[in-house]
Amino acid sequence: MAQQIPVDPAARADDPASDAARDDAVHEIAPDFAYRRLALVNVVFVGAPGAGDRGFTLIDAGIPGTMGLIRAAAEARFGAGARPAAIVLTHGHFDHVGVLEDLAAEWDAPVYAHALERPYLDGSAAYPPGDPGVGGGAMALLAPLYPRKPVDVSARLQTLPEDGGVPPMPGWRWIHTPGHAPGHVSLWRAADRSLIAGDAFVTTAQESAYAVAVQAPEIHGPPKYFTIDWEAARDSVRALTALEPERAITGHGRPLQGPELRRGLTELARDFDRVAVPEQGRYVDAPARAADGSAYRAP
Repeated sequence: MAQQIPVDPAARADDPASDAARDDAVHEIAPDFAYRRLALVNVVFVGAPGAGDRGFTLIDAGIPGTMGLIRAAAEARFGAGARPAAIVLTHGHFDHVGVLEDLAAEWDAPVYAHALERPYLDGSAAYPPGDPGVGGGAMALLAPLYPRKPVDVSARLQTLPEDGGVPPMPGWRWIHTPGHAPGHVSLWRAADRSLIAGDAFVTTAQESAYAVAVQAPEIHGPPKYFTIDWEAARDSVRALTALEPERAITGHGRPLQGPELRRGLTELARDFDRVAVPEQGRYVDAPARAADGSAYRAP
């Protein structure tokens, strides 16, 4: 069974030469759109360089121990002491909220997320267990050890508005893309067809420690070990494919752009059951969903 859709490395949406010249560890995708890789996950910055305090938005909040790296990247790009207007979450898995509590407190920043992710962000519910039996790599085998307990940013937590707008990000809209998590969202800017996909799909084999280290550009479905509803995940990939994005950054892997991105997404959407869904696994036949409460466990 195929496990990946290879992509021409020339389809990378960032420019290594330009990045090296800036020497700030931030990889620019567009003039007001950049990311910072933190070991095994990406955080995204939306805002013009030099925008200053409250002039940008941070999407997701890394893994534990990366607070200094995120702060330094923000100050290098936006100015000394620059704080975001808000932190927007694609979802609340541990590798996307690792330093959320500390960053939100230090920056006194509101945190925006989908209503179905709130229980994981206000301390009231934990995610279902990871599945070490899918994916066949070291990252998947370690799934039982990954933190599942919720963080608690309830004092600063805001629900994304029902009209699809993202208050701190003019021109962007959120799209509900569940499957990997009940309240997973992707962010879309129609003006230049830019996509922040979170883990709705990824551009590296996240189950494999080797692939995570090498970062060869490939298009995959969501990380298997934490995906709890494969039917919803398939629908989410198809919805994002229909947008025909020009460029996309995912939670894991390098950003991609152009015809190669769209070709790879089209193949993933068409062959999702063969390429992305495990032959067997904890959630293949018994998905965990918000509607029946099975997606939420005691913290």
